[in-house]
Amino acid sequence: MNETMNASGAVTAPRLASLDALRGFDMLWIVGADAIGGALTGLKGGRVVQFFAGQMDHAEWVGFNFYDLIFPLFVFMVGVAIPLSLDRLVFSADRTVALRRVLLRGVLMYALGLLYYGGMTEGFAHLRLMGVLQRLAICYVGASVLYLYFKQWTLVVVCGGLLVGYWALLTFVPVPGFGPGDFARGHNLTNWIDSHYLPLRLWYGDTDPEGLLSNFPAIASCLLGVFAGRWVSDPRIASNKKWSWLVLSGIVLMAAGYWWGVQFPVIKRLWTSSFVLVAGGWSVLLLAGFYYLIEVRGWRGWAQPFVWIGSNALTIYLVSRLVSFENLSARFVGGEITAALNGLWPGLGGLVLALFGISLCIVFCRFLYVRKIFLRL
Repeated sequence: MNETMNASGAVTAPRLASLDALRGFDMLWIVGADAIGGALTGLKGGRVVQFFAGQMDHAEWVGFNFYDLIFPLFVFMVGVAIPLSLDRLVFSADRTVALRRVLLRGVLMYALGLLYYGGMTEGFAHLRLMGVLQRLAICYVGASVLYLYFKQWTLVVVCGGLLVGYWALLTFVPVPGFGPGDFARGHNLTNWIDSHYLPLRLWYGDTDPEGLLSNFPAIASCLLGVFAGRWVSDPRIASNKKWSWLVLSGIVLMAAGYWWGVQFPVIKRLWTSSFVLVAGGWSVLLLAGFYYLIEVRGWRGWAQPFVWIGSNALTIYLVSRLVSFENLSARFVGGEITAALNGLWPGLGGLVLALFGISLCIVFCRFLYVRKIFLRL
């Protein structure tokens, strides 16, 4: 991996193509998983097809499906990017400038989150204070401030403290009417706090999967990304050692998460500490895979569509809220074409619609990438 010299003479790593590719891989599922999951559900194909269809939806409560990885993987990648961006900024300017940028980006991201969920369309009472972009903003600001002002081992202690502290709160603090240690839907401390203290619109009416208390373990998810980002961006470490240690770390995190999950279940909607470790383990393994193929082996061609998307992740996320690529694809392969495909194989037409919609998304991102049009905060 090539290295660059910053303003102070320190050596820093360049932008990681593998991180852009992994971000694009994740974003592709963010905009297309619902369509693919729905199409697979309607596709006649036996247990194998239905297994993959089930992976395109969240676990009902306890458990972990592929769909449960999509959001924490993005939180993790926000953390990976923090050392890559802030180190350069601190060296070229100073810590105060970096802090101002972090706070400004956090505020802008949070504001976009408010607008993404409708803003004031239905009035103030329907404003959603917590959501995906809002959580990303909170995690980004929290992890960035910690990274700017504390050393690596302090961050490790903080990360562990967030996970253990969250476990202790949900395990030992009694919830009115249910007592302590009840992790069932609506019976736990996280849901109780949201229902009593999170104002305005809640995603599920009385609770929110991106609620107040669960922001703390989500910051720990981001810190796991920070640790990985520090590791892969360190020019003193050989590339082969980087990816092999990432693989080992991912396996250890997953094993620890499932072991902890015996007592503190893996629940995405509560962002339990065990969920943080399981999702973090998978995230680290995916980063290792992309890093090995792109940075170590130099195989970049296959990942170029992911890079197009990952370089404009915020753009495609916002555009997907305004434009349905699946509905747009129906203008090209809908009607009689879909009906004919369904005649060949029940449900095939829906799958083709979903895949064609994703292809349109890729083409749009390539258009932006080639013309160097990037929306970044």
